[in-house]
Amino acid sequence: MMINSTQVSYFTLAAYFDTGGFKYVCFMVILSVYMLIVLSNIFLIAVICMNRSLHEPMYLFLCSLFVNELYGSTGLFPFLLVQILSDVHTVSAPLCFLQIFCVHSYGAVEYLNLAIMSYDRYLAICYPLQYNTRMTYYKIATLIASTWLFPCFAMVVLLFLTSPLKLCGNIIYKVYCDNYSVVKLSCSDTNAINVYGLIATFSTIFGSLLLILYSYMKILLVCFSGSKQTRQKAVSTCTPHLASLLNFSVGACFEVLQSRFNMNNLPNVFRIFLSLYFLTCPPLFNPVLYGLNLSKIRVICKSLISNRDY
Repeated sequence: MMINSTQVSYFTLAAYFDTGGFKYVCFMVILSVYMLIVLSNIFLIAVICMNRSLHEPMYLFLCSLFVNELYGSTGLFPFLLVQILSDVHTVSAPLCFLQIFCVHSYGAVEYLNLAIMSYDRYLAICYPLQYNTRMTYYKIATLIASTWLFPCFAMVVLLFLTSPLKLCGNIIYKVYCDNYSVVKLSCSDTNAINVYGLIATFSTIFGSLLLILYSYMKILLVCFSGSKQTRQKAVSTCTPHLASLLNFSVGACFEVLQSRFNMNNLPNVFRIFLSLYFLTCPPLFNPVLYGLNLSKIRVICKSLISNRDY
């Protein structure tokens, strides 16, 4: 029976399974992970904002990255915690579309943020004498605003195309809502949405990757021809960025592959882990990567902890 979008008031999330009393253990584990993400990211945001010595382009871009980690994890974890304790795994249509907006825009902001961070490292290493004139506060504000406004605008357009679709069902085989799962339920023509989705995805991902590849090719050329001090600076500031990029890219690839290909032959728990990876691991590990590897942040964090102990 054909059901149009105005009749679908809720979606059923079919990837959840009965864990009995074990659900309370899962709830506590997920809650602990979420609290760790919130506390670590808020702590580093506060450290950057409250210390004038960190009001430099690299740390301001980092602050934007940490805000995005909070944004993406908050779009998932509270919803996930409610569903874990619930016996009926349903979500209202408006809340589902809100989660789609949060999850997809989080992914786009993450990639764009990592791209402008690589561009910042390129200027700092390849043009150290001109860095302050090239990376002004106006340019920083413009780059950060662009990384947030473009994904949000793109998602508004995508949801404007998705929400009127006529649907033949309301079952989503995941633990959270995503746009492609809703589009697959459509009984009507989805060519326009598919084309727009591909253009938006490829322009975001490949545009970011091209900028990252260009930046690091230039950095490598300077490192090979430069001094030992230049190489040490490049390694110390680029290593956490590359690790963060790799971590997020692996998670995003997992999600894309699972959405586009049939993975029913894989265990359900493993499929759930793959779908949650890009929303869980980057927000959890990025504060650790940058907090431990960037000397300025590390020194300030150590001084704050030692003063508190004293």
